[in-house]
Amino acid sequence: MTPKKNQTAWALGLAVVLFSGAGQAQNVPAGLLEKLQKNGCTGCHAIDKKLVGPSFKEMAIRYKNDKTADAKLVAKIKAGGSGSWGAIPMPPQSIKDEEAKAIVKLMLQMP
Repeated sequence: MTPKKNQTAWALGLAVVLFSGAGQAQNVPAGLLEKLQKNGCTGCHAIDKKLVGPSFKEMAIRYKNDKTADAKLVAKIKAGGSGSWGAIPMPPQSIKDEEAKAIVKLMLQMP
């Protein structure tokens, strides 16, 4: 996918979030939504529905019983990647390790 298409996909995801109120789901662990918004995660991911990328609930379900999920997901956030959830790549994120670990820990606590 070209950089221009990536920017278009990101902008579309952001518009959906801003205009749909996505990410305001019930049963979200305390502090998770704030961390997601602060770090720009909600531009492509919502709590309970697919936007550009998978929802946080989908990710929590997929990785709930994976004992290596914490390290795997922190590495994925930092490095980016594609193929796990479809063809649209996630770019590397400039986020501190501690913040990425906190997001993953809270996400995996979702019901």
